Amino acid sequence: MRIVIDMNLPPDWESVLEKRGFDAVHWSAVGDQDAPDRTIMRWARQREYVVFTHDLDFSALLASTQAATPSVVQLRTDDILPSDRSNLVVRALRQFEGELPGGRHSLH
Repeated sequence: MRIVIDMNLPPDWESVLEKRGFDAVHWSAVGDQDAPDRTIMRWARQREYVVFTHDLDFSALLASTQAATPSVVQLRTDDILPSDRSNLVVRALRQFEGELPGGRHSLH
């Protein structure tokens, strides 16, 4: 599964997810740090990436545009450090690994 990590999550997530077998990239490595959410969504859709974010706007964008892709995974906690949340996130990604790349999913 390919995952683009939004700017509101630490870049450390990239190496954590890569070590667990995911193809992950932090948005700062591929796009403008000030890019609007729509740009990130379009980039992810065109390249078949899942968006990993702490931001509620991505799910709202997915719903409002009725787009089938990309899927969005939201980390909804105050503690967004991979050192504290990586096991939880990886477990959820593995659980839905067959469904997320196809789109139409928002995992909270």
